[in-house]
Amino acid sequence: MLSPVKLWRNQKYTRELLGKSGKVVSFTVIRVPPAGFESQAPYPVVLVDLGGRLQIGQLVDVQAHQIRTGLRVRAVIRRVRQPDPEGVIPYGVKFKPVV
Repeated sequence: MLSPVKLWRNQKYTRELLGKSGKVVSFTVIRVPPAGFESQAPYPVVLVDLGGRLQIGQLVDVQAHQIRTGLRVRAVIRRVRQPDPEGVIPYGVKFKPVV
């Protein structure tokens, strides 16, 4: 179960990152995902330099052949995984390429 308190506390962190842009420093593709993420596999995960602050996150809206170091990306909010049994839909920060 997702705690409403945890969701509330995470929103401050999420607000800090939303809309920030940076460059991909490193990346990998997750082919064997942890529980709760099976429907998303395979999916790319990137390490992004946000002007001196490194942040890790999933990369969305991109084809595998387009992923490279130096790719400019922006932090966006997206659904992280499927809703829990209570119907709470977890959202979080992911990255998408800047066009």
